[in-house]
This record gives sequence, structure tokens and C-alpha cells, in this order.
Amino acid sequence: MLSKEEKLRFLNTLREDEEFRLAVAGLLGLNTILEELKKLRQDFQAHLELEEKRWEENRKRWEENNKRWEENDKKWEQVFKKLEEHSKILEEHSEILEQHSKILEEQRKLLEEHRKVLEEHTKILQQHSKMLEEHSRQLQEQGKSLAELKVVIGSMGRRWGSDLERTVLEIYRQALETKGIKPENVAKFTYEDVEGKYYRRGAKIEVDIYMHNDTTVLIEVKSRAELEDVEWFLDKAGIVEKIIGRKADKLIIVAVNIDKDAYERAQALGIDVVAGAVIE
Repeated sequence: MLSKEEKLRFLNTLREDEEFRLAVAGLLGLNTILEELKKLRQDFQAHLELEEKRWEENRKRWEENNKRWEENDKKWEQVFKKLEEHSKILEEHSEILEQHSKILEEQRKLLEEHRKVLEEHTKILQQHSKMLEEHSRQLQEQGKSLAELKVVIGSMGRRWGSDLERTVLEIYRQALETKGIKPENVAKFTYEDVEGKYYRRGAKIEVDIYMHNDTTVLIEVKSRAELEDVEWFLDKAGIVEKIIGRKADKLIIVAVNIDKDAYERAQALGIDVVAGAVIE
């Protein structure tokens, strides 16, 4: 084992004497170490070159990616620009829709007001219509009464004739039409029994007659029908049936007024009565 002085001397000689240092290094296998270091350096160099190549490739990829990102950024900018434009258009449309909604609401209110006014007018018109109907009914009744009065006055003045008979038929048109008879189709039947074949010689038989298809109706028109008028109408109808050769389907007395006993007799004989009033 070396002493402390020998170790110091050895280290100084190793540092100062190159030939000695190389000899010691050879003994210690420095060549092998150096070879290994050289190989390690070569391997490290190759690794650096490979890494450099990879870094270059990665750099190109980054450049390509950056380029794509830039293109995507431009596309996104265009998209955002379009979105901004669309947002602006939507805002404008929203404002227009809001204005239209306000206008529609105002129109709805106006329509509601108009509807209420129309309802009020409709009610007023309905009331007026009822009043007009009532007035029309009263006028019809008054007209009917005036016509009846005309008939009565005419009969009192001994001016009873075809015109007054026609007036009476018109007064009771509605009642006659319910029985299937139109006043304008009623005709005057007159027969003079010269030879007395059906009644007394020289007797004149007059009656109103309605003939339509196979229906025959005999009608007696009076301003006031009394009991003897009913009896005579029944007898007269029998005579007319013989003259025309066919039986009447119905007998009707049309009168402005009819006595109660005459009315009851007519009902008992099966004679229809159309009259303005039944007098007690």
C-alpha cells in the first residue's frame, strides 16, 4: 500500500509526464473506454440526426397544421361573419314581426269594437224588424178590415155584385189557399132554367165554382151569411150538381160575417165556413 507521499508523487508524475500518463491509461483500459465513447458519440450523433429529421418532419407538419388552422380560421371568420349578418337580419325581422304584431293587435281590437257595434246594430235591426212585422201585420189587419167594411157598405147600398164577391175572396185568400183554392181561379157559374128542368121555370141559378183537374168546389160568397142562406146554398148546390153532371167535392161559404145559428147549421151539413166573424 502506498504512503501518502508516494500517492502525491504518483499523481504529480501522472499529471506532468505524458508518456507515463499514457502508459497508466493503457493499463487501465482507456483505449476500450475511448472506443466505447467514440461509438457512443457516433450513436448519439445518429440519434441527433434522427431527432433532427423528426423535428424537421414535425416542423413541416406544424407548418401544414398552422396553414390548415389559418385556413380554418378564415373559414370560421367567414362563418362568424355570416352568422353576424344572419343575426342582424333576424333582429330586423324580429323588429318587423313585433311591429306587425302590434298592428295585428290594434286591428284585432278594432275588429272587436266593430263586432260589438255590429252586434248592437243587429239587435237594433232585429227590434226594427219586429216592429216592421208588427206594423205590417197591423196594416194587413187594417186593410182586411177596410175591405170588409167596403163589402158591408156596398151590400148595404144594394150594390152587391161580382166586384164585391171578388173582394171578399181576396180578403180571405190565405184561408182559401190552405184549402187548395186560388181566388183567381174561381169562376162565376150562371144558369137560367128556362124550361124548369132542374128548378122553377125561368129561375136563374148563380154560384161561384172552382174546378181544377178532377176537383169541383162550389162556393157561396156573402157579406153576411144567415140561416136561410145556408139552407138555400145546400139546395142550390144540389141543383148545380145535376146541371153539370157531377157531384161537388166540397161546399164552402165565404162571408165577412156569419150568424151563429148559420155557422152551426153549416157545420152540421158538412159545409166549410170561411168568415171574418161569427155573430151571436
